[in-house]
Amino acid sequence: MRIVRWAEPDSAQARFGLWIDDMIADAGSAEELGLAPGAGIEALLAKGQVALEGIESRAVTRRRRPRSEVRLLAPLVRPSKILCLGLNYRAHAAEQGKEPPKSPVVFLKPPSSIAGPEDEVRVPSFCHHVDHEIELAFVVGKRAKNVPPSRARSFIAGYMVLNDFTDRRIQKEEIQNSRAKGFDTFCPIGPALVTANEVAEPGNLRLRLSVDGETRQDARTSDLVHGVEEVLAFLSQEMTLEPGDLVATGTPSGVGVFRDPKVFLRDGQIVRAEIEGIGAIENRVTFLAEKS
Repeated sequence: MRIVRWAEPDSAQARFGLWIDDMIADAGSAEELGLAPGAGIEALLAKGQVALEGIESRAVTRRRRPRSEVRLLAPLVRPSKILCLGLNYRAHAAEQGKEPPKSPVVFLKPPSSIAGPEDEVRVPSFCHHVDHEIELAFVVGKRAKNVPPSRARSFIAGYMVLNDFTDRRIQKEEIQNSRAKGFDTFCPIGPALVTANEVAEPGNLRLRLSVDGETRQDARTSDLVHGVEEVLAFLSQEMTLEPGDLVATGTPSGVGVFRDPKVFLRDGQIVRAEIEGIGAIENRVTFLAEKS
């Protein structure tokens, strides 16, 4: 299944649905599904597999709208955690002159940084060195603690595209990640939660990111240092993973800060991030004016 949250172009009410071919099959609002108003797919996952099956059974009997006539929203609203990995592609480590890490390098983005697959990325006026990072993200489907790698796939609900926007000046000068990557809208995700059964081999998918149509990143997940199974198992040793937790598996080479010369994003540019079998998100970058 490809589970989406969507809305009519002129409506603020979020609805759930299934993306089938080029149509969105309506499955109802959060309230109709017994969820809190405005809830995301993480709330469905907390209810277990029966809730996901309910989405499918409702969608097959209700109206369908052309994809082009609806607005896609962020699949997740407030997961308990967004866990991210650094230096998890061999070529990305190499472009920095570093060795791949022996164990996953983990940092956090706040849930408030989530944006939808078509939303603006709104850059604060004091950020002038903003960069892109396309990433394959997976969503935890059920509570996970001390999971062995051999069982890790069964704890993954599905996959989506994530773009980890980053202010490189803050990242370098403050020697940290969470603030540089944690601004509101700096984590667009989507376009859907593609359930795990639809992705036969997450370790061999093509990722491509373009800015105004120019390719900046182009790689395959076969270059990952630590694959999804190893990552989930590693994280579950440190902390309890909850349904709906979002894990970004790192970015490949080609980010702007390690180009020669360096290239940072400008106001009005369109950043498109696409992963084979998962879909694409496309976000306009808007630099906010300084407050008077």
